[in-house]
Amino acid sequence: MASLVGGGHKYRDYLSDEELKNTKWRNGPPRYDVVDKLFEQERTHVWAEGSVEDKVQRLLKTWEMELVHKIDPNDMKSVDPTKFKKSVNGRKGLTPEEAIKLGGGYNTFLQTSLPENLRVYNPDDETFESSQNVFRSIFIRGFAIEVLHVYSGPPEIVYKFRHWGYMDGPFKGYVATGQLVELFGIGIFELEKESNKIVKAEFFFDRGELLGPLMKGGKNGESTSEMALLEASKCPFMK
Repeated sequence: MASLVGGGHKYRDYLSDEELKNTKWRNGPPRYDVVDKLFEQERTHVWAEGSVEDKVQRLLKTWEMELVHKIDPNDMKSVDPTKFKKSVNGRKGLTPEEAIKLGGGYNTFLQTSLPENLRVYNPDDETFESSQNVFRSIFIRGFAIEVLHVYSGPPEIVYKFRHWGYMDGPFKGYVATGQLVELFGIGIFELEKESNKIVKAEFFFDRGELLGPLMKGGKNGESTSEMALLEASKCPFMK
């Protein structure tokens, strides 16, 4: 798998001075100094530069950067915007335009079939801006991601990932615990052979691994019961 071009950043591509200047960003060029500090302090592996794991991790971080921070899908260089689709837990694949309509970012990853009265986080009620505000106020040190294992290489890359941060701020009325919050999952990138760009991304994980711990401190200092945590954060996996 060839390295992506563009560079300009230690862990992500397409952040060169030229890219920063000529790209339409949601809220200005992204900064990663805070989350990269968490990543460097607590990552499980330090992959050798140029290894398959290092390349896949760089591709994942680059893709996530473009997905979250670029307004125009045509500015995304890690994917082919005319062919790309993303699916989560077996749901229908979304084009970049469809993902934007859902609010992008966290909203597309936290889609659920749970009844509305059991949704501690309801993506239908959130915009891109509100969802970013919710989780950035929780994960003040950032929400880091790393690749733990690569099972197969291109054109279909299958890997295991870890996403983690600390609950340093409140969530929907639930008090901050300061504790580690982490989720594990499987990701699949399908690359087009000629362009080496992503045309399909699939993710499989339990959203309850993220939302359950955010309720652990309870509301107004009252501890949330184990059963309530289980019922409210339960993910209808693969539905």
